[in-house]
Amino acid sequence: MVFFLKRQISWTLQKILTGFAAGVMVAASFWSLLQPALESSEGMGKLSFLPAACGFLVGIGFLLLLDVLTPHMHMDQQVEGPQSGIKRTTKLILAVTLHNIPEGMAVGVVYAGWLAGKAGVSQAAALALAIGIAIQNFPEGAIVSMPLLAEGMPKGKTFWMGVLSGAVEPIAAVVTILAASAIVPVLPYLLAFAAGAMMYVVVEELIPEMSEGKHSNWGTIAFSLGFVLMMILDVALG
Repeated sequence: MVFFLKRQISWTLQKILTGFAAGVMVAASFWSLLQPALESSEGMGKLSFLPAACGFLVGIGFLLLLDVLTPHMHMDQQVEGPQSGIKRTTKLILAVTLHNIPEGMAVGVVYAGWLAGKAGVSQAAALALAIGIAIQNFPEGAIVSMPLLAEGMPKGKTFWMGVLSGAVEPIAAVVTILAASAIVPVLPYLLAFAAGAMMYVVVEELIPEMSEGKHSNWGTIAFSLGFVLMMILDVALG
């Protein structure tokens, strides 16, 4: 998008992109992660909710800890002044890079579950999650790249910064899949952990940004479209 749009992305378009990404992630958190976690724990009877509940809360806590320990800026935070360029650029890239880790883990955990033949996890469901995450990476990449372009960074460098911020996703996915033998016994917990981490990103970063100021309806509409698209992908392919 940095090669085709103006140097400054409009607030309305930013809300649409953010809302769409949030909708995809919320739907993916339930249908691709929490639901398989619950189904994988059915043997526990009335306590089958326990792995999903514990994993979800630990995922939330993990991202909260990262937020506290890592001095990155939130995606909706604006820093003004000529002295803020380098610091703001670094913090923005770090923020999105951190948020891409649980997305990669989510894909890796689901694929690891499918490879292990766990109940409730199919190859189609894993593919649906991968496609959904890939789709929401488009608006997320624009949200990262366009502010860097507006600060005066060359288009080529801006493009590669956006690409590199997302490079942690396949790395996190591959590492998770390679650790499948250790993951399988605690798969329900890890599925829910990835869901909790993704939901933290949505609630802490994406929803506040899409709801801020005027024209928040565009963000809500985009959220709905992203949610429905991910739901369709998961149900149709799963």
